[in-house]
Amino acid sequence: MNSIYTKLTTNEPIIYRAKYHWAILLGPILMILIGGLALKSQGYHAWALIVFGSIWGIFAYINLQRSEIRLSRNKVLINIGFPLRKSIDILLDEIIFIDYYQPTLGSMLNFGKILVMDKRKKKYAFRFVAAPAEFVKEVHHQIDTLSPSSTPNL
Repeated sequence: MNSIYTKLTTNEPIIYRAKYHWAILLGPILMILIGGLALKSQGYHAWALIVFGSIWGIFAYINLQRSEIRLSRNKVLINIGFPLRKSIDILLDEIIFIDYYQPTLGSMLNFGKILVMDKRKKKYAFRFVAAPAEFVKEVHHQIDTLSPSSTPNL
């Protein structure tokens, strides 16, 4: 496993940690619930829903446990995904855009999608991140502390 801690140097402490939200499990739970309610009338089809929902739930739970989103002094480090692992390191001075989106349910449960674009115009989107507004605020704050303060010409 490619851990974030192996990519950090000794003088690069982690400033902020974000995690995936438990809402990633809502889809599998709903599928298992629908399959369970339809057992008497649908038989094998309902069992297929339950089995598929269970497998999806196992993968979602492992993804929830293994995903890491960290902010250090100089970069954003992201390790997400199961079974296909995606590892992304973005230097803070290469980020030209970072924002978040929260749907209605995400606003109520405090999860959402983080959108990042770097200088090479490569776009990244990470869904089901817990407290995305706080993570984006911390990244903006860290970018502001890195960039030299410039006074506007009046």
